[in-house]
This record gives sequence, structure tokens and C-alpha cells, in this order.
Amino acid sequence: MRSLLTYLVAAVVVAACVRGDRYHPADPGSRADTVVNRAETSANYWAQEAQAAINARLAHKESVKKARNVVMFLGDGMSVPTLAAARTLLGQRRGHTGEEDKLHFETFPTVGLTKTYCVNAQIPDSACTATAYLCGVKTTYGAIGVNAEVPRKGCEASTDTSRHVESIAEWALADGRDAGIVTTTRITHASPAGVYAKVADRNWEHNQAVENDGFDTDKCPDIALQLVHKHPGNKLKVILGGGRLNFLPNDVKDEEGVYGNRTDTRNLIEEWAQDKEDRKVTHKYVWNREQLMSLKDDLPEYLLGLFESNHLQYNMQADPNTEPTLTELTEIAIKSLSRNEKGFFLFVEGGRIDHAHHRNWVELALDETLEMDKAVARAAELLSEDDSLIVVTADHSHVMAYNGYSARGHDILGPSRDLDLDGVPYMTLSYTNGPGFRSHMNGIRPDVTAEDDFREDEWLAHVDVPLIDETHGGDDVAVFARGPHHSMFTGLYEQSQLPHLMAYAACIGPGRHACSGAAHALAQPVLLLSLLVLLTSLFQQ
Repeated sequence: MRSLLTYLVAAVVVAACVRGDRYHPADPGSRADTVVNRAETSANYWAQEAQAAINARLAHKESVKKARNVVMFLGDGMSVPTLAAARTLLGQRRGHTGEEDKLHFETFPTVGLTKTYCVNAQIPDSACTATAYLCGVKTTYGAIGVNAEVPRKGCEASTDTSRHVESIAEWALADGRDAGIVTTTRITHASPAGVYAKVADRNWEHNQAVENDGFDTDKCPDIALQLVHKHPGNKLKVILGGGRLNFLPNDVKDEEGVYGNRTDTRNLIEEWAQDKEDRKVTHKYVWNREQLMSLKDDLPEYLLGLFESNHLQYNMQADPNTEPTLTELTEIAIKSLSRNEKGFFLFVEGGRIDHAHHRNWVELALDETLEMDKAVARAAELLSEDDSLIVVTADHSHVMAYNGYSARGHDILGPSRDLDLDGVPYMTLSYTNGPGFRSHMNGIRPDVTAEDDFREDEWLAHVDVPLIDETHGGDDVAVFARGPHHSMFTGLYEQSQLPHLMAYAACIGPGRHACSGAAHALAQPVLLLSLLVLLTSLFQQ
């Protein structure tokens, strides 16, 4: 029976190809009522749109000042298809067709691409990538803040400090600026740990994890301990995220009744506070939104906020009365760090994009992307483009596909207007692998749109290859930049160039800077004009 149905469907496909070809259907489902803007049917509309874009580019003046402040936004797992789908969802939530909309950071003047592989891995994880985009060095899969001479779990190798690498936060601190971290994940998770940790395994977030692998924590301290007691973690002015359990003993409950993970009896939250007491600096630990927002107008010198036992809740599932948004966390961090006249470096991670993709929870992944975009927009409001560099990028991609031949404005979260060869619907957004696999019956895919939980928050998008968790992808990720020397971020380059490019604009860290040598002088219009006047006078003599 299936064979007959397949042939019948194939015959329909062939017949449809009379008006096109089998790879490019002549009718992608377009209808007159999907053309919401009649002006778009005119060639002149698109010519004018292009000219307006050209004029906007020409009118934009790139600042050649030193970047006093640098904010790096990291959308964990924010692949290019994720961007395209998220902007469409944004538009559709606003009542538009969606495809024509833009995320705020997609309006930034410079866009580039980075290659994300690890030294020993074709497809990366968030540890080796964090070392690349924060420390400027590609390293081993699973390792953080060390070079590739350190194998994963290579505790002994990691004790050699010559193998440690500095992050851009350390470069900023060395220049007298301040630094901070904001994340929606555990603060000890791989991405934020790239700011401060030197560790041979990303999973060593608390002491028991190190000991479970048979290593001495005196030789290889865990990530939470490094944040509280080691440089540069203990110098970070703002630390906002989740992961209280990695700071508490396993016989102590946190504020929400969950026991800690540590077996060394140490309460690192108390030790963080004691360190600040000993240094005679103002400080505050907070664990919920109300406490955080009460500090908005009277911020301490040092602020530690741990808002969940584990990761922060997904935005669509969070209690807005108790859990701060990424935008609120970002605003608090910027206002705190802005008190340093020399400037600051801030790392902000929308970390749960990645987690939702791993679970094939597509709407949650896109919503987390939109939440990060709101945080970027708020940062852009608070910081002048003249002296503040904002860079938005991802650490790696995911294997979500944006596919089918649907009409303009088709529901981005719905099924494609197309059917498979068995006449079964498939989703516009789907994954090549992950937990969303459904067993086929007699070789035919089930109709996922008929499931009872279809389109709920945690509905699993359909996939081809069954896995416990969906995997990362190996394709390039986008970089968006706005502020001083933003044009340095264009092109295709290694991910490890990113902190060097930010440091160039900010005039910190090793290597060449915008503030040094002839490059800086020629970048200054006033100095260039003076040089031309001098040369003219010499030739006239």
C-alpha cells in the first residue's frame, strides 16, 4: 500500500514540475493575500530600499577613539538559521509577515563570520570556544583558559602556569578598568568560566567533580573556587547568573531549599563576602529579583547575584516576580561598571539558547535569542557609540534547519505548506538529530502536528537521527559590531581573533593597538590633516 501511495505522490510531484522543476517548485504557496505591502510588487520599491541602505552606510561615521568600554554578548548556540528564524518570529509576534524584520543587533554596521573548530575537534564545545573568543587562543575540546598542550582532564599538565592564557577581562583589569559577567546559565558554566578559570575540564565546577576524576583539588582547584579566590575572578566587580549549588556544602540548603554540591564543607558565598570584608570594600550578595532591583540606585562596589540553584529559568517559563530578565541583569551590570572612569569589559551570555536547541525545544531557543536581543538594545541605549564597543556573536552553531517552500509570512513555528512523499506534514524548523525522533510505522513518519502537546513550550521538534541530546554544528557563526573600530570585525576569520580585535579597539592587552604607532596617527582625521598641511608647506619651499 505504501509503495502505491509513494508512486501516486511522486506522480503529483512530477506533474507539478511541469510548471517548474523538481528542486524549485513553481508555486511556493504564494497567494495574493500574503502580499501585505503592495509597494513591494514594484521594482522601484526595492531600488529605493537599496539606496536608503547605501545612504545610511555613508552617513554612519565610525568612531576612531579608543573604546573605553567593551561589552561582548554571546548567544550560546546562536547559529545563523537561529538568527533568521528568531527575526521572523519577532516580526510575527508584532503582527508582520516576519521575514523582513531585524533583530536590534542585526542593524549594527559591521558583520563578520568566525570559524569555530577546536584544536582537536571539528565541531566544538563551549569550553574551547570560550578560550578562543575570550583568551585569543584555540585549545582542546573541554578545556578552559589553558593552551592545547593541556589535554582534557590533564590536571598535572594544567598546573604549569606557562600553559595558562589570559582573558580580555584580565587585560582590562591590568589597565585599571573594571570587569564583570552576566549569564543565564550557572556562573561556573563553560562560557562564563572562560573569563576567569584555568582548568583542564569544564565539568570541574565544584570540588567533588575534580575528586571524582581522581585529582587533588589543591593542585587543580574547581571553577567555583577559582571565581571566589583566584585572579581575575576575585577582582570581578559584577557576577550575575545561576548555579548556587556549586558554592554551597552538600549539607547546606540554598534559599530555595536545594542542597549544595560541595563535599569540602566550604561555603564559597560566605567566603566571597569575607574576602570583600577583609578588603574593606562595599559588597552585596543577592538571590532574587526584588533584592537585585532594590540596589539599582545604590550599587555596592562588588555585587554577586546567584538567582537559581542551577541555570536560570527559560524566559517563557520564569516567574517575573522572582527572576530578573537578562535585560535587567545587563542594565545593572553596566550601571555598576560605568562608575570606573577608565572604562570596563563586560561579558553577557544568553546561555539557554543552547540548552533549548539541545532538547529540540525550538520556540524556547528562539525566545531566548529574542531576550538576548533586548539586552543588546538596552546596552546600546546606555552606552555611547562614540566610546563603547559592543560585539555580538555565538560560540558555535546547532543543527536546526529552516526549510520547505512556504508562503511569505507562513507561521515560522508551524508545519511547512509542503508534505513529504508519504503525504505527512513536516515542520518549517526541524533538527537533523536529537531527542525529538519518532519511530516510523511501516516506514512512514508519524504526523507530529496531531500530537496532544503540539506547539507547547517543551514540544519536541521532529528530527532524523535519534540522540539523547541534539548536537552542535560545525558551521561558521556571525559577528556583529558597533562602536569604535567596528570595521575591524568584518570578513571571515578564526574565532580566536575576537579578543585581540576587541583589545585593539580598547588599547589593552598584548599586541598592536589602535592607540599605538602610525596606525593610530593616520586614523585620526585632525592629525592626518596636520600632516598634509606640513607636507604641502615643505613642497612649496
